[in-house]
Amino acid sequence: MSARGEGLLLLVKTYIAASDIEGVGVFAAEPIRRGAVVWRTDATFDKLIPIATYRSAQSYLKQLLERYAYPSADRPGFLVYEIDNGRFMNHSAAPNTDFSGFGFGTAVSDIATDEELTCDYRQFYEGFEAALENTGKRDARARPKPAWFGM
Repeated sequence: MSARGEGLLLLVKTYIAASDIEGVGVFAAEPIRRGAVVWRTDATFDKLIPIATYRSAQSYLKQLLERYAYPSADRPGFLVYEIDNGRFMNHSAAPNTDFSGFGFGTAVSDIATDEELTCDYRQFYEGFEAALENTGKRDARARPKPAWFGM
């Protein structure tokens, strides 16, 4: 792993770096062609966490899940926590990836080396828009407070 935090977003080479969108983001380590599958669900790298586990977790673990997990689209009562670079992908209303197909994401345009990969959280995170409203901002730079926080 280099100083840039290089790693795999399962299917494409990526690295983690400071983002103009929010904190850090995931960036292409090499060119990605339009239509390429950039991410796919993989039980080895995508952990399902029961919401009951979240509720009983120590505060530092809750903070981790609140920041990087999202509700499972196909397993109600579970959160998805990605252990690869995917967890650093930031939201954009005009993303360069498409996650509307269940369990995978594709590049919607050519993505250049060093370009940040972005996705529209609304494509896989039911309730994201309402959670964003709860922040009092329409800007995804401030992570929205998910409805399951208080569960």
